[in-house]
Parts: sequence; structure tokens; C-alpha cells
Amino acid sequence: MPTPPASRRSLVTGANRGLGLEFVHQLLARGDRVIATCRQPGRAHALNQLVGEHPGRLHLLPLDVAAPKSHAELVRELPLVLGDDDTRLDLLINNAGVLHSGERFGKVAAETLDDSLRTNASGPFLLTQALAPWLADGGKVANLSSELGSIAGKDAFRTPSYSISKAALNMATALLARALVERGIVVLALHPGWVQTDMGGSGAEVAPQDAATALLRVIQRADAGDSGRFLDRHGMPMAW
Repeated sequence: MPTPPASRRSLVTGANRGLGLEFVHQLLARGDRVIATCRQPGRAHALNQLVGEHPGRLHLLPLDVAAPKSHAELVRELPLVLGDDDTRLDLLINNAGVLHSGERFGKVAAETLDDSLRTNASGPFLLTQALAPWLADGGKVANLSSELGSIAGKDAFRTPSYSISKAALNMATALLARALVERGIVVLALHPGWVQTDMGGSGAEVAPQDAATALLRVIQRADAGDSGRFLDRHGMPMAW
């Protein structure tokens, strides 16, 4: 039987702005208890305001997704915010990401590529691994990927660090799906579209509200047969 909406518990990374913040708004609106994470909670003014508006239902915790030590600290904090030992996370949204703009072939820096891989690929993989004991059987993991990580769709040299890291995230998604299959946990790689955020820019095509609504609908409808797939915000398959 599905978990009643009022008792669902969700964790969102990179929740201080853009799509992550919109996920928090919509998860709270549907009745979830939410753990929102970001690197500098003290500067997350919109999130702190939401905490005041939703006492006991929204908790804000520090997390640097690129730092495994920060993952361990988050895991230690979870019992304090989740409560009793039987409580588990029903949904993990790996939303935090980074895009380094202005890269040119011949000038791509090793530190830029390393930062992209740590934040966009190995970070979400290792965080999910660390949180696995706290995920509910039958729960869901949503990894925010991108069409730029599609190898089949690559037709030009652009955003190499971001593209490489998102392709790696897609592989991480497939591996996590296999690792968690016996517990019925569904793991998805999701392309939200070109979203109007600080990363996407003002010229982007999709409002954060519309992207979050569509993605949450895809997550809600996904079942075991979808685990490990790469889907767009309409639930349609993306080319690897």
C-alpha cells in the first residue's frame, strides 16, 4: 500500500534556490515532511523563512554534496530530525549541481572537470549510498540529469565538464537502480528541460514551477519497471 501523503518524508539537495527551492515548496504543499539541504544554510534566506512558516515539517541542514565528510555529518543529523528509529526517507531528490560556463577546447581545466564530477556525479552516487540505510523500501531516488549528458544527442563541443558529469550521473543512476532493486527502490535520471534558474539563465524555456510539477508527477507515477531509466519531465525516455 502506498505511503499516505501526510507521512511522506523527502530530502532535497541544493534546495536554497531555483529548482531545488521549488521542489521544497511543492513537497510541503502536498503534505510531505521535508529535509532541505544546501552548503550555507545561514545564507538561504528563502528556506529559513519557509522553516518559520512550517515548524516541525521543514528542516534545513548543511550539506556539501561534493564532500563525503559532509555526507557523514548529514547522516548523523538524520535521527534528530526524522524522529523514531522506524522512520525512513520516502524520496531523495539529488538536485544540487554545478555548471562551469565559458569552457573552450584546449582550455578545459582539470580542476573544473574534477569539481563537476564531484558535484554532479560522484557526489549524488556517494550520498545515495550513504543514505541507503535511511531510504524506505519502495522509496524513490530522483537524480537531476540533463539532455547534455546524452551521448547519443551530442552534436557539438559545449559545456564539456557538465556534459561529462551528467553522463556519469546517468551511469550512477543505472548502477544504483541495480544495487537497490531488491528493496523495491526506484532510481531515476530526470531531464527537467531548460529551466529558468541561475544556471539555466533568463532565456530558458521552462519555469521552475512547471518543471518541478512535471517532475514530481513523473516520480510519483514511476514504478519498478522504470528504475534505472533516463526520462524527461513528461516521462518520455531520453537517449543515452
